[in-house]
Amino acid sequence: MNLKNDLFLKACKNQKIERTPIWLMRQAGRYMKEYRELREKAGSFKNFYKNVDLAVEASLLPKKILDVDAIIIFSDILTPLESIGMKFDFKEGEGPVFENPIKSVEDVENLKPFNTEDVHYVGEIIKGVNQTLNRELPVIGFAGAPFTLAAYMIEGRGSRDFKKAKKFMYDNPQEFKKLLDIIADVIIDYLNFQIKSGADAVQIFDSWAGHLSPKDYKEFALPPIKKIIKNLKKDYQPVIHFSKGVAGVIDFIGESGADVYSVDWMVDIKDVKNKIYPNAAVQGNLDPTILYAEKNAIKKEAEYILESWGKDSGHIFNLGHGLNPDMDVEKVKYLVDTVKELSFKIRNS
Repeated sequence: MNLKNDLFLKACKNQKIERTPIWLMRQAGRYMKEYRELREKAGSFKNFYKNVDLAVEASLLPKKILDVDAIIIFSDILTPLESIGMKFDFKEGEGPVFENPIKSVEDVENLKPFNTEDVHYVGEIIKGVNQTLNRELPVIGFAGAPFTLAAYMIEGRGSRDFKKAKKFMYDNPQEFKKLLDIIADVIIDYLNFQIKSGADAVQIFDSWAGHLSPKDYKEFALPPIKKIIKNLKKDYQPVIHFSKGVAGVIDFIGESGADVYSVDWMVDIKDVKNKIYPNAAVQGNLDPTILYAEKNAIKKEAEYILESWGKDSGHIFNLGHGLNPDMDVEKVKYLVDTVKELSFKIRNS
């Protein structure tokens, strides 16, 4: 491993740390001028994340501009779905749109087997980031969770309520579970490929888990995540399980077997700590919209989270979701610096 800065990995494993590590979801994004320039050079979002050189450069921007403690590779959660026959593109201002959304049980049966050769560029991005960093920081790989990916595949795009996906789930529960199981197998292969390529940690994004009731989450969303985590071939690499809208399922989310649980801002960090720590570490949980406020408000919220956690290891500071395109890079940098300074004081007081 031999990382120059291993704070993030130590916190993931509840090992002693001198300050709280910080990285941010969607930390390489349109709020950065340098990112927008790379995006323009690529021509399209899909070309961007498939271009190894540009994706490596984008991945590294948060180290250069923000001085974060971990780098998440620049990619997209939908990346492995092309390999199994799903056709989609990204429309400006709208996000992903699928040409062939799943409409029937037969569509599930007709999905193709996953081939890691189809996502070879993701492995090259991980290698490129590691090589350029010279093992200065840990590199995080990631994938979408089966429920979130299935919701996109059936809905055909993002949605406020995912009513098509949930209708399919309620009308065809066994076929929906079969789809989730197929996706789980894809993600197992995909994340194992990322780990083999040099990822120091992997995060599973269940961005739409909050659209399910606790009962449905436990029946549909949780089992495939448990399957994924159980079947990852890893050595030291921690697995982070992120669910947006976690409040209703916090009592049993810890059953997934992850090393770290990443939570949004709808739960209090003290409650999460009481339920999960020290069996697992916790990541989060600043409301990203605080970054539109003045710096004193940002500092106050960061301080509340850090003091609520206290001096124990096992906490990685992050947002409860990703950074937005219209955020001020100076305030994002201020947050990173503030967390470093405050956490050092709190831990060493």
